[in-house]
Amino acid sequence: MKLSILIPVYNEHGTLAELLKRIKKVDIGGIKKEIILIDDGSTDGTTDIIKRLKGDYIKCFHKKNSGKGAALKTGIQAATGDFIIFQDADLEYDPFDYPKLLEPILNKKANVVFGSRFGQHDSTKMKANQWHPMHFVGNKGLTIFFNLLYGTQLSDVEPCYKLFRAQILKNMPVQSNGFEYDIELMCKIVKKGHKIVQLPIRYNPRSFEEGKKINWKDGIIAFKTMIKNRF
Repeated sequence: MKLSILIPVYNEHGTLAELLKRIKKVDIGGIKKEIILIDDGSTDGTTDIIKRLKGDYIKCFHKKNSGKGAALKTGIQAATGDFIIFQDADLEYDPFDYPKLLEPILNKKANVVFGSRFGQHDSTKMKANQWHPMHFVGNKGLTIFFNLLYGTQLSDVEPCYKLFRAQILKNMPVQSNGFEYDIELMCKIVKKGHKIVQLPIRYNPRSFEEGKKINWKDGIIAFKTMIKNRF
């Protein structure tokens, strides 16, 4: 079996090398790791870093910045694994959560597993006071709205960590190319009737000064995307 790890990258020259080290250290048993790097038109030297990487990486390059969703679509097309997980390159999420997220799928209890930054993981609770207030309130609002609109009981509607059986993603057309890709995908996963298992994960939020890219405008787009895909 193989896990395809999709890493959309845009201007992350300071964190990418450390992320790859962490991924390589993670023990996921006999499952092979397929690391897919999608450079989304970086302008800070990240592209050159990826090109110089040695090892068994799949490397994809966008000539211009097209959005996180566009990068994930490119990665999904390139993936050959039995399972696919999304991984941000900014070190907010810890690859050592992979084994936990894989467990429900390997045990055939779910075909879709999401992480939750609002779970009971000790490191997440310790970092809660580091959330930017806008992100914390915005995410809570989006999650409540999504649950009301779609009849779900999710604790976190926008985690990076989403793990799927590969064929679910490859057969799920998504139109969005920006950050709202995640929301549209979640809407369609729920409407298709796939059971979602959500597990607490580690989370180390970074600030705008450290390179955080998502902002309040993306939140507005997310609300609109939920409504558009509900009816």
